Amino acid sequence: MQLAMIGLGRMGGNMVQRLRQGGHELIVYDSSAEAIKPHVGKGAKGAKDLADLVRQLTPRRVVWIMVPAGAAVDSTIEQLMPHLTKGDIVIDGGNSNFRDSRRRAEMLKVRGIDFMDVGTSGGVWGLTLGYCLMIGASESAFQYCEPIFKTLAPPDGYAHVGHPGAGHYVKMVHNGIEYGMLQAYAEGYEILHASQDFKLQLGQIAKLWNHGSVVRSWLNELAERAFSQDDQLAAIRGYVEDSGEGRWTVEEAMRLDVPAPVITMSLIARFRSRQQESFGAKVIAALRHEFGGHVVQSK
Repeated sequence: MQLAMIGLGRMGGNMVQRLRQGGHELIVYDSSAEAIKPHVGKGAKGAKDLADLVRQLTPRRVVWIMVPAGAAVDSTIEQLMPHLTKGDIVIDGGNSNFRDSRRRAEMLKVRGIDFMDVGTSGGVWGLTLGYCLMIGASESAFQYCEPIFKTLAPPDGYAHVGHPGAGHYVKMVHNGIEYGMLQAYAEGYEILHASQDFKLQLGQIAKLWNHGSVVRSWLNELAERAFSQDDQLAAIRGYVEDSGEGRWTVEEAMRLDVPAPVITMSLIARFRSRQQESFGAKVIAALRHEFGGHVVQSK
């Protein structure tokens, strides 16, 4: 079927390729003209702006947005709205806050336009392995767009989880779980790396754990891959960003009075990774010196 893709970064660009391989007709747009050219060269149709993108679509139009969460999504929808008509469908496949998705759905509903929020997991591997899609939408919009989801996802890799907002809600918690899993692997491998009794090869251990162990997983397969390139990760700085979903998961857990200590602490650990030196640790060192005379290390 025909659809448009706005945002041709690592995720959006790969999704265009997978959709084209599945026989869909793509009209593509990105704020960078250079990002459009490779896809036009492979059979997609390029658009010079969002008005041009909508003009190239035949009703019932489907526009998939893959831009950073927040203001960029609102701006894109605002620019699209004058050109869309009743029955058209706008899909946000980024990592938006589910409350924003519910707001956008209500705003577009007034104009008779369907909004779908599709939590998308799979990263750069989605092109070859497929994407896990968590879909919030009306039943009619979901059914209309289902051929798109069948192409993007592996077998059983997509689900209509509820009305608009539900897709990004499920993706939010999914990413919160991911935070905890990543932190558990990080702590385990750091203990192995710090061992004073054994000189351990982390790549060997990661490979071992991927065969029959209860801690085997795709994440640990990626750990094996990373260690195979650099067993000590010497070229990587231990700076870890967060794109919002971990924070939102913790906030939602607090709102619902649900204890989520692992996810909460994994989020806080990311904050610590961004500090060159912890001022809080300095305070603790100073206080230990004051009350107990403990040695303070100088720079």
